Amino acid sequence: MACPFAKHVSSETFQRQPSIAEAPNWNLDEDLSEQAGDALTLTHLNAAIQLLTAPSNENVHEALRSLISKYSNRWPALSKMTCERNSLSSYPHYDYLADIQDQLNHTYESDACEILVYLGEELIHTGCVGVIERAFKCLGSDLQEFLGSLDGVYDVLKLQEEDVSDTGFVCAGEGELIFTSERPILSWLLLGCLKALSRLLFGQEPDIKLEPLPGDTLRYRYLLQTEDRTVEPPVVPLCKLNAPGVRETVSLAASDLKISNLFFCDAFPWHFIMDEMLNLVQMGQAFSRLFKNHVTSGMVLAASTVFRFKRPRGLQLNFREIVRRTNTPFMISLRAPPGRPDFFAKGLEIKGQMVFCPESNSLLFVGSPFLDGLEGLTCNGLFISDIPLHDATREVILVGEQARAQDGLRRRMDKLKSSIEEANAAVIKERKKNVSLLQLIFPAEIAERLWLGAQIDAKTYPEVTMLFSDIVGFTSICSRATPFMVINMLENLYKHFDELCGFFDVYKVETIGDAYCVASGLHRASIYDAHKVAWMALRMIETCTLYNTHDGQHIKMRIGIHTGTVLAGVVGRKMPRYCLFGHNVTIANKFESGSEACKINISPTTHEWLVKHPDYCFEFATRSVSCMPKEFTDSAGLTCYFLEGYKHPTLSNDRPLKEHIEEAMKQTLRDTNETVTVEIN
Repeated sequence: MACPFAKHVSSETFQRQPSIAEAPNWNLDEDLSEQAGDALTLTHLNAAIQLLTAPSNENVHEALRSLISKYSNRWPALSKMTCERNSLSSYPHYDYLADIQDQLNHTYESDACEILVYLGEELIHTGCVGVIERAFKCLGSDLQEFLGSLDGVYDVLKLQEEDVSDTGFVCAGEGELIFTSERPILSWLLLGCLKALSRLLFGQEPDIKLEPLPGDTLRYRYLLQTEDRTVEPPVVPLCKLNAPGVRETVSLAASDLKISNLFFCDAFPWHFIMDEMLNLVQMGQAFSRLFKNHVTSGMVLAASTVFRFKRPRGLQLNFREIVRRTNTPFMISLRAPPGRPDFFAKGLEIKGQMVFCPESNSLLFVGSPFLDGLEGLTCNGLFISDIPLHDATREVILVGEQARAQDGLRRRMDKLKSSIEEANAAVIKERKKNVSLLQLIFPAEIAERLWLGAQIDAKTYPEVTMLFSDIVGFTSICSRATPFMVINMLENLYKHFDELCGFFDVYKVETIGDAYCVASGLHRASIYDAHKVAWMALRMIETCTLYNTHDGQHIKMRIGIHTGTVLAGVVGRKMPRYCLFGHNVTIANKFESGSEACKINISPTTHEWLVKHPDYCFEFATRSVSCMPKEFTDSAGLTCYFLEGYKHPTLSNDRPLKEHIEEAMKQTLRDTNETVTVEIN
């Protein structure tokens, strides 16, 4: 036969109910680990029922794989319906079941329903393991109890999650279950699930038939026929002692009830009884007290006049439908009696159970007020004495008050915690500002130790490349310009130099007047320290052409560079400075003094470092030996050089200097990373 789903799929698009297992922040294993031991929780029960009503893509995937392994000879094309597990997580909104349904309609239309039933069985075989199996077992001791609990438990879970969908179960009687779903494919999966659960949990092989309810495309009836049960011996009737040695059998007839109506109304104050027409024939003492001024004796009163049935949702107010929902928790609220809109208990909610009484063909509702504290009790004109001692609502109210007091304390503690966290965040923010300020003055390692209050010992650094520079004719410029002009000129120029320090990762030692001093090899040593300082010197000379003095002339600088061993340390307690000491510092300053305008004078040691790596092509002009500072010892046969420029081998000569230097910096980073990797290996 043709698949009955074909007409639904082509005309409608059903929104799949989200599964709890597909929530991004839910993980069953993590949830289990959070519980003490192997305790079964409501979360596990929810996950078990979701396996029937909204299986996740992962559950369907495992079931389909199991189905293919068992029935691939019978239906070879099934193997083409599976997909990679990784793609399921990549597309969280992918509807695996709908895809399977479409492919079945196209490939095995006549066998589609049978395949889906088998898929439902495999869904239980692969998914009902461990804690999920335990969750299913707790629903009932036999199949009928299981179906009845499935009805009530799922309704409670929907209530807690504020689920407004129509999906649900109704145990309509002995061997009858009605399932409501917007997705017809789930009805056939559920048929297979029920068969597999019957075998797994109860060892039964029931004959389950599925038939859509007439005129309703979203509701499906399951009729279960199980084998005859073993007839158990009759239960010995209850007895009472009338007198010593005398036993009288208690009658099973309703007319011989040994308690009076008045006593029953006192014992169960929150009950009422309805006849077949849903008219009230009896109310408990609590209901009677609330309505005593509004209902006269002998008055025929319909239950719908004074009660509004809030749960279960979509309930049809007729006797037969209510009887079918006796396995579902009921929630009712009080209506104002006719002509009394000021009824003080209007809206009071009562939660309880409907019980069918076959002896009188009536319905008994037994419940309790749905309250969470004393305030809700008094607002509705009730007293604690209105709640029977056997009713757990008393404890709920009192525990609720205790929890409310604890909640108030917790809120105060949370508020105090929030204020402490805010203060701590402000302290951390200020500390970061202080550390950032220290790092502007000292190398990062020195700044961190200063912040921690550690002692800073002087340290000798070998092969430090130092740059000294000053502005040619600065004294003359100051004599012809205002102080503001001089400060503004230096600010603009040195701001640009500071940016270059960050780009080349060199340490700015200090500025004194027009003197600008940097060093490389202090805060972190590298084989390219001399190269970085040389590139910065070239960029500094180039930058000077972008700025003018107050009289419109380009700023001219002379620069000296020298590489050698220095002593560095923090000097002073008030306004401490990180200073460089040693003979090589003096020599570096002498090379700056011996330079010329717009020239970079480099020492023999710096020249040796620059030519050590032939991949970096610097341009030099050799100077006379007489230009060497007399303080430079062991200068026999050595001379200094003017650094004229730099060309990177991979770029053409007509490209700007800035691009050549940027490409060189990229190469140094690559070379440095490769060196570190080799050393680690």
